[in-house]
Amino acid sequence: MAMTIFYVLHDKLYANITNKCSCSCVFCLRQSGDSVGDADSLWLEREPGLTEIKAAFDAANLDGMTEIVFCGYGEPTERARDVIEISKYIRSKCKLPLRINTNGLVKLIDPGFDMRELAAVDSVSISLNAENAEEYLRITRPGFGEGSFEAMLDFAREAKNYTGACFTVVDVLEPSRIEKCRRIAEDAGVPLKVLHLVTVNAEHD
Repeated sequence: MAMTIFYVLHDKLYANITNKCSCSCVFCLRQSGDSVGDADSLWLEREPGLTEIKAAFDAANLDGMTEIVFCGYGEPTERARDVIEISKYIRSKCKLPLRINTNGLVKLIDPGFDMRELAAVDSVSISLNAENAEEYLRITRPGFGEGSFEAMLDFAREAKNYTGACFTVVDVLEPSRIEKCRRIAEDAGVPLKVLHLVTVNAEHD
């Protein structure tokens, strides 16, 4: 069975380019299933190379698509520099909006990443999902441990200078906690969107 590099959910085309992730979120769909949307499986036997990804994009049907999103069974910024190159390639082929769904920890994953490169995409959706560092550690279980929460907030504050940015939280949080997250987002100058848990891994709308 061929690897699923691009898959479709609703009217969006998603790029699944890695299974690596620096977090192990308690609500992550990949812990309970193999696929999202029209994909048979989002588990990759290996990471596809840039040539493969570009060829897979060229073969994708863009009819009816409204957006292209880097979001699969891994954290896209584990391959941040590749995401930027792929984005530039896609932009040379079509004008659909480009988005990265991310945990916002790229500067811990790749400290040398140039944040200005985010201008290659139209927006980033950043998983907030907690109102403080303690809850963030409990819910997202980041491999980088303490400091991850602040690194994610710093990413959002900087990212908004180069591309559209929003925070996301899942609706399993109590309303009072979501409200605290909203205040964090306001302080950072970044809007907040509340997502339904069923679609959180694919639909950071």
